[in-house]
Amino acid sequence: AGTAGTAGGGQAIVWRNVVLMGLLHLGAVYALSLVPRAHILTLLWAYFCFLMTALGVTAGAHRLWSHRSYKAKLPLRIFLAAANSMAFQNDIYEWSRDHRVHHKYSETDADPHNARRGFFFSHIGWLFVRKHRDVIEKGRKLDFTDLLDDPVVRFQRKYYKSSVVLMCFVIPTVVPWYLWGESLWNAYFLASILRYTISLNVTWLVNSAAHMYGNRPYDKNINPRQNTLVTLGAIGEGFHNYHHTFPFDYSASELGLKFNPTTWFIDFMFWLGLVTDRKQAPKEMIQARKERTGDGSA
Repeated sequence: AGTAGTAGGGQAIVWRNVVLMGLLHLGAVYALSLVPRAHILTLLWAYFCFLMTALGVTAGAHRLWSHRSYKAKLPLRIFLAAANSMAFQNDIYEWSRDHRVHHKYSETDADPHNARRGFFFSHIGWLFVRKHRDVIEKGRKLDFTDLLDDPVVRFQRKYYKSSVVLMCFVIPTVVPWYLWGESLWNAYFLASILRYTISLNVTWLVNSAAHMYGNRPYDKNINPRQNTLVTLGAIGEGFHNYHHTFPFDYSASELGLKFNPTTWFIDFMFWLGLVTDRKQAPKEMIQARKERTGDGSA
């Protein structure tokens, strides 16, 4: 770290984010003390909200809007946008913009959470500093018009702050209080604060742990790895060496491979008729790539 409010690379520290994230994590630690005296339904509700939050990121901002790996009908896009507001990780447009830049310029100064700068930076530190100038300059060269062509993305962006207050904090808190008499205090700290903090860290582990720890059966020349623990936490997003090798694949993993609830959700929505055009990497392409650039671990 540098001095006078700057970090390595001359990036100014965003003290507001440092303070807010510190308070959020302190609140989450305190929330753990409330678990023994909370209603069991409150804990189940908090987990349900966590799954909703996760889908808003994995099936929504990530696989649908960032990578266009499948198409979703309007009702599903509305659901995913609402779930994405529950996630409170920037609106769909900003999240997808940063993610496309991350893929295009992975592990360079133009990567918003460049893992070559260490675990802390790629996990949370990147949020504590202003974006590196390369992120902004090279990001301007990419085309994001398709995102704003979607009225759901435009609506969520326009009303983002209101939607976050409602989806991330009000609904998770009010439901346990209204339906089974949980205290607003317990509901707020468990279903909002603790759930939100855990979901943030699980998402960040894809940027940090899944870029540093694990095997590389598809391409040994890139940083992203296959990381089972991240897969379990991030409901299917830990097959990261595969995902960076075949970013267009809606499953973000070899189909049928282990644990991927996001893929199961997209497949279920396909069965309901709400999803079309799921893109997949052909088995022959996957096998050829493994033989050509893989590390031989699969």
